Amino acid sequence: MSTRFTRDGSPALEQHLAEVCEQVREGILAIVPSPRLEGIALAGGYGRGEGGVLRTEEGDQPYNDLEFFVFIRGNTLLNDRRYKAALHELGERLTPAAGIEVEFKIISSEVLRRAKPSMFYYDLVMGHRWLIGDDSLLENTEHHRDASRIPLHEVTRLLFNRSSGLLFAKARLQKSSFTADDADFVARNIAKAQLALGDALLASQGRYHWSCIERHERLAADEALQRHHANGVAFKLHPQRSTLSREDLAKLHAEVSALAQDLFLRLESKRLGHPFPNVTDYASGKINKCPEQPAWKNILQHLRTPHEALGIPQPIERYPREALLHALTVMLWVNPTVQRERVQAYERLWHRFN
Repeated sequence: MSTRFTRDGSPALEQHLAEVCEQVREGILAIVPSPRLEGIALAGGYGRGEGGVLRTEEGDQPYNDLEFFVFIRGNTLLNDRRYKAALHELGERLTPAAGIEVEFKIISSEVLRRAKPSMFYYDLVMGHRWLIGDDSLLENTEHHRDASRIPLHEVTRLLFNRSSGLLFAKARLQKSSFTADDADFVARNIAKAQLALGDALLASQGRYHWSCIERHERLAADEALQRHHANGVAFKLHPQRSTLSREDLAKLHAEVSALAQDLFLRLESKRLGHPFPNVTDYASGKINKCPEQPAWKNILQHLRTPHEALGIPQPIERYPREALLHALTVMLWVNPTVQRERVQAYERLWHRFN
């Protein structure tokens, strides 16, 4: 792995990120007893050496979140109860000085070894930076290193999340007043979707790669997706505040949304073994959209989830994300306008099941 946090950030930015990591290391050591602490790994773009560099008049600044995995021996649920609140407080305390959000996820080497393949764990295992520990903690995780084993429902999850970003951007575009912050929000979510469309296609073909640069090279056969993916990669590595007008952003949003709709229906038809010629067929279809989730867990989720907020009927044995998938496809790709209250209700549930 790269010894840098970014591909071309200034020495000052690299030093700043190193200092934040040291503060994280010291902070975690003060929370988790050494005998229980297995290791600390920085994941995400900065852990892979492809973190975002925001160019400003004051110099290069960080942009993406800092995502740390805290490896703690023992039961993860118990460790969550013991340390999650303190780690969350540490993240909130470090975030202002870091200039970006500092986040923690508790895990153990044993849980990682037993976990099923996912895009999330593939990215972690293939690209990380150790603050404490080394790759011995990743022994017997070969199943996470094989991109061809990333299941199709993980691809759906990626498209679900980035298409949700397009929905939230659509709501901003339709506001009566449109501020510079709105333009920045819309442009950022369009760029994330542009990157995700190419990533999703590659993952569905078993050709995903941890590096966004390598992924872009692998998209050469799809001209339209590669063109948008290039914009997504450029924004990921060198984000910037948008200077586009509402009209220009709306035009770009419409183009990316159309590509997302086509890819979503194609890949969902492949995953579920059922043709979906249009969005209406998908949203009204009775076929289980989340068959990988056991019914008993779904029932428990329903008992704790306020589905009346969306007003979408759903069998109690189905995973709640299914209702969100149906609502997303209709609000983003069918309805020309969105209801602000409905999007807000959707977003509250999305945060629980993204």
